[in-house]
Amino acid sequence: MEANLILAISILGLLFAAFLTRYVLKQDTGTARMQEISNAIKVGAEAFLRRQNRTIIYLAIALAAFIYIIYAFIRTPNPHDPASPSQLALWTTISFVLGAACSVAAGYMGMWVAIRSNIRTAAAAIKGMNGALQIALRGGAVSGFFVVAMSLLGVAGLFLIVSSAGVTDDPAKIPLLIVGYGFGASFVALFAQLGGGIYTKAADVGADLVGKVEAGIPEDDPRNPAVVADLVGDNVGDCAGRGADLFESTAAENIGAMILAAGLYRSNAAAFEAQGLTLLSVLLFPLVARAFGIIASSIGILVVKTNEEEDPMKALNRGFYVTAGIAMAGFFIASRWLLGSYYLNFFLCGAIGVLISLAFVYLTQYYTEYRYRPVKYIAEASQTGSATNIIAGLAVGMESTGFPVLIIGAGIVSTYFLGQTSGLKNAGLFGTAVATMGMLGTAAYILAMDTFGPITDNAGGIVEMSQQEESIRRKTDRLDSVGNTTKALTKGYAVGSAALAAFLLFGAYIDEVRNYVPNFQPVINLNKPEVFVGAILGAMLVYIFSSLAIKAVGKAAYSIIRNVRDQFKSNPGIMLGTSKPDYGQCVDIATKAALQKMVVPGLLVVGMTVGVGLVFKYIYYLGGGPENPSGASGAEVIGGYLMVATITGILFALFLNNGGGAWDNAKKYIETGAYGGRHTEPHKASVVGDTVGDPFKDTAGPSLHVLIKLLSTLTLVLAPLFI
Repeated sequence: MEANLILAISILGLLFAAFLTRYVLKQDTGTARMQEISNAIKVGAEAFLRRQNRTIIYLAIALAAFIYIIYAFIRTPNPHDPASPSQLALWTTISFVLGAACSVAAGYMGMWVAIRSNIRTAAAAIKGMNGALQIALRGGAVSGFFVVAMSLLGVAGLFLIVSSAGVTDDPAKIPLLIVGYGFGASFVALFAQLGGGIYTKAADVGADLVGKVEAGIPEDDPRNPAVVADLVGDNVGDCAGRGADLFESTAAENIGAMILAAGLYRSNAAAFEAQGLTLLSVLLFPLVARAFGIIASSIGILVVKTNEEEDPMKALNRGFYVTAGIAMAGFFIASRWLLGSYYLNFFLCGAIGVLISLAFVYLTQYYTEYRYRPVKYIAEASQTGSATNIIAGLAVGMESTGFPVLIIGAGIVSTYFLGQTSGLKNAGLFGTAVATMGMLGTAAYILAMDTFGPITDNAGGIVEMSQQEESIRRKTDRLDSVGNTTKALTKGYAVGSAALAAFLLFGAYIDEVRNYVPNFQPVINLNKPEVFVGAILGAMLVYIFSSLAIKAVGKAAYSIIRNVRDQFKSNPGIMLGTSKPDYGQCVDIATKAALQKMVVPGLLVVGMTVGVGLVFKYIYYLGGGPENPSGASGAEVIGGYLMVATITGILFALFLNNGGGAWDNAKKYIETGAYGGRHTEPHKASVVGDTVGDPFKDTAGPSLHVLIKLLSTLTLVLAPLFI
């Protein structure tokens, strides 16, 4: 029954996404000039995504073949394997391919609707604020529901297929056979986020530095040759990239929670059986709890409405509160139904997860909105130039790591304690896993808020470029300002969920290693030199990866800046408004640069992890292997590598995301009239700071969310190789 409920609600989520798509596509598409601009954005975004997905598919096929060869022919079989070597290789590879395919599909569908929502939002703004708000949010929600529903459908469907295929008699071992699903989703998400992030920020930086700083023309001015590339970038980075990011989050964490649930049942089989609870009930509890989140998010989306005077952010917040409240109620039902008399502590764990998501939303808002001290501090520093603006932004980014880490720490400790005191043995880590499920209960609504940002940004660009009345631009500016906030909030949410998920998936990694090596001690001893070196290498990976991502933006932006300057110089009619710029040149430059530069950082993550695990595995056996108690196995070294890379990645992602968001809104605060407003020296300084922060908040920072979870799923899939 549990499996049927999960499948039914997942299909209901997809049908709701189809309903929202139909609603958006029925809306007015505005004037002929608006349609011309929208079509240019649409063509550029779809062309980029086709080329990017082709590259990702080739890489995924190569990695799938590598996984199959390792499991089927290279790896030494283990008596504790969940299936025969050929079956293990087959199902791990199938789940990897399916996870990759679903991640590509989820990202594409979200962007497909988003690039058709922008013009409809712009056209609706001519009539009123409520219509524009609802179209933008419902267009963004399509991505959210596709992501969450497909992740649940994929994991539950794979579980049922493997179970019916008779691969293993023990359902508790099935999550180990389908763990490749999360890895495939993470692998695609990394390249989607990297490629989209490089594209969008290269175009944004190029457009801002030449258009705003050098030429002194407004943002989204049709005379700027890079303006269409910038608008395209909002879609491929924030829609497709973030959609793939949250898809891999939900997929990986679903499987990680199932692995921990299997361990919990093994430790408490008699206690569960005494209450009539089966292994299947406990295994599927995380998926059932997440399924109720789809219902909660759908109701939250439908209740959002506003008027001409109200701040649109208040309307979005109301929808979020409704979603969070219903998600908590769904958690109560799932806990009471599937965990028997032990339900209360785990329900509280889920509630803490929802509260952590609220805390992260508000903390991010505090550090990135110009109503609060941190952003005003950066704006004030802009009065003395670019250098002090950048110093202030760096300081705010570093400061912003403090409270989120305290929230994460309190969440992990409290939910671990609740699990330990639930009356079940070895339930602490499962309590933290349940908190992660609670935090992801609102994922569909959160992703709708995230995609709302690029839709409203594009709508504002279409209104500006089609030269609509100033009153219409003021409406889209209000929505765009809210969209900038929601994009920042969802990045904070993504880091928080990544942090909880990393602890969950680290526990799943230890459980998987113990499945293969029952006498493995769940201790990662940093006092061993091999483990310490592995840990340092994990921290180094985060910095090298971020460096490659930021440098890629800089190099691509340089090419766009040169092109924009050349177009202004060779065609003076552009600035006079008597001739049009060639938008396609900048779109092509950004596309080629993103596709070229995304490959090396992505392959570095996979290659370095495999290399560290194998090198230290052979060092361990050269030193005597299990006969040498002071040695560290490859699995233990990878544990240290994973642990420190995760911690470093969380802190660095918080710094990059919040610092970049604060720089952006400091510029917007000055543009409201503070410190002299536009075209003043403080404004120019704030534009430079915003430009520095662009690759922080939209390329390297979001890519680190994916890196953290990719490392976890990669080590889960390849754990048997390091033993």
